[in-house]
Amino acid sequence: MSRRHAAEKREVLPDAKYGDRVLTKFMNNLMLDGKKSTAERIVYNALDRVENKVKRAPVEVFHEALENIKPAVEVRSRRVGGATYQVPVEVRTIRQEALAIRWLITASRNRNENTMEERLAGELLDAVQSRGTAVKKREDTHKMAEANKAFSHYRW
Repeated sequence: MSRRHAAEKREVLPDAKYGDRVLTKFMNNLMLDGKKSTAERIVYNALDRVENKVKRAPVEVFHEALENIKPAVEVRSRRVGGATYQVPVEVRTIRQEALAIRWLITASRNRNENTMEERLAGELLDAVQSRGTAVKKREDTHKMAEANKAFSHYRW
């Protein structure tokens, strides 16, 4: 990894159907083996299922679900005098979004429904109601940060 300067962030294009950049990032994370059209189909069909269930704008539901998943604090390992401490730190906005997307996809893949569309729709609906595996992951992260609050003076 270069120490000279941080890599510049590439700006993604908004998706075709809803014109949303976060949705494009989500599709890119969901994509396997470069099959973007498959990822798009899965996401759009899942959003259609969500819209049929809750009778609201699907992108609005998607963003609400992500908000419920985004972590505010996390723990980072820090070595001080031969001991390793779990130090709680605030999460930057970009990382919050990235973690929320990653956790949502992982939770969806681990569900028991038949198709990925059903799994993703189910996890989105659970996340909107502050339930589900992805939201639990956020809660666990917050609990761990709370438990290690005593080491917050090691923050750098």
